[in-house]
Amino acid sequence: MYDVLIIGAGTAGLTAAIYTMRAGKTACVIESNMYGGQIVNSPAVENYPGFASISGYDYANQLYEQAKGCGADYVTDNITSVYRGASSFTAIGVSGKYESRTLILAIGAKRRKMGVAGEDAFSGKGVSYCATCDGMFFRGKDVAVLGGGNTAFDDALFLSNYCNSVTILHRRDGFRGEAAKLASLKERENVRFITDVTVDEITGDAKVSAIRYTDKKSGEKKELSVDGVFVAIGQEPDTAFLEGVVELDAAGYIVAGEDCETNVEGIYAAGDCRTKKIRQLTTAAADGTVAALAAVTYIE
Repeated sequence: MYDVLIIGAGTAGLTAAIYTMRAGKTACVIESNMYGGQIVNSPAVENYPGFASISGYDYANQLYEQAKGCGADYVTDNITSVYRGASSFTAIGVSGKYESRTLILAIGAKRRKMGVAGEDAFSGKGVSYCATCDGMFFRGKDVAVLGGGNTAFDDALFLSNYCNSVTILHRRDGFRGEAAKLASLKERENVRFITDVTVDEITGDAKVSAIRYTDKKSGEKKELSVDGVFVAIGQEPDTAFLEGVVELDAAGYIVAGEDCETNVEGIYAAGDCRTKKIRQLTTAAADGTVAALAAVTYIE
């Protein structure tokens, strides 16, 4: 029986473990994949305070070692269900069962993939899912943003400050993003739009060099030379196993405010899996801190 059970070993989850242990409580972190979350795949992190530049792997490894050094337990398992008992919580995994007095959900969220040829092969070699994480590596270069919603608009606006050119490719004629953001993009001389197309393939040798796509109206096959491709078709949390346990919004995110409290007493949500506007390492760390201290207060 742990004081705090933390599902997810990204920045939010590991930060929560550190603060839980420093408060004199016991914590166990459960992760189905490698600790660190999506940032592990980033070649460099340059927007986290205290690090001018650090690889995503090194950042995640240092955070993991810090949590372990504080005494937190770490388990690799895939949690498939969670339920609340009379005075505790139980998480059922593929490999075991875990009990705790409180529960922190730090599952994170992942960028949706396009599912086109070359996307996986060039991930980290020109294909990125985070403009604010990797945009600076393409300073002065030509990039493409795939998508037509606010995620794509935000990425394009950010990239247009540093890149030589930004081309937004979208499968429809119209856009789902905010009109104000679209207007701002149209004012930028280095931003252009290619709409009503189907992206067929991302190509290159050692790194990305072009996108091949089809004009849906004419059926013509075309190619756009780019140095980088930013996939921005939204994110999705892996929260299906939490349906009926805590309140989820229409997109599957756990409903929780800045206090990280869910609608269930004793369960907290931290990081990218909860309803929030900004999803960055810094906000994930903040959530992990808030959730841990709230959990500690709850059981005292």
